[in-house]
Amino acid sequence: MTMTGPYSRSVEDYLKAIYSLSEAGDAASTSAIAETLDIQPASVTGMVKRLSESGLLEYLPYRGVRLTKPGVREALRVVRRHRILETYLFERLGFSWDDVHGEAERLEHAASDQLIEKMATALEFPCHDPHGAPIPTSSGHIEDTNLLTLADAQPGERLRIRAVRDEDSADLRSMAAEGLVPGARILVAESQAVTGSVEVTLQDTNDGPRSVEDELAQQIYVVPDEGQEGDRGGVL
Repeated sequence: MTMTGPYSRSVEDYLKAIYSLSEAGDAASTSAIAETLDIQPASVTGMVKRLSESGLLEYLPYRGVRLTKPGVREALRVVRRHRILETYLFERLGFSWDDVHGEAERLEHAASDQLIEKMATALEFPCHDPHGAPIPTSSGHIEDTNLLTLADAQPGERLRIRAVRDEDSADLRSMAAEGLVPGARILVAESQAVTGSVEVTLQDTNDGPRSVEDELAQQIYVVPDEGQEGDRGGVL
């Protein structure tokens, strides 16, 4: 049976999850989709078949699934809604950055495109959400998010935090407490004293070095600071 928009919450959740899992260019496995959505793999198999028959994704034997152009377009529409909602909640309603993800998850399926565009207009068309993630345009364009994580940074590198993952409220609170927020300029120590962590110094403060555990560092996406060339892989 062919599905046509507007799509159900379940379909939108699948498309957004598959988009996120395949941003680096790899196909999304059914097990990864199940883990992301916290559902049973058997349920994923059935939905994947329906979405494939509807032309929203393609199944690659022994590799997983990948969104088609119509699937990407619909996924980006949901991502735009989510990130505009996050930004509006943060900037206009005073929500903290560790609360907006959950609120946006609940609201994104109910908000109309008209409401989202009015919010975007009121916000003067933001390019990034409170966590630094790019907001797709209404025409479906999104900037490249192929970024390095702090966990992969090399000793002595001067970096700027570009974005952070937003799913874990406790991690976001830890980042905020340490000043590890989008826009922060950091210097990675030449020598790392503690295994399993990254020692960095915030360049715009007088604070001393701090150790960032690898698990948290993997949630922080960085780019070379201005004046430093080079770019390596990773994905937001």
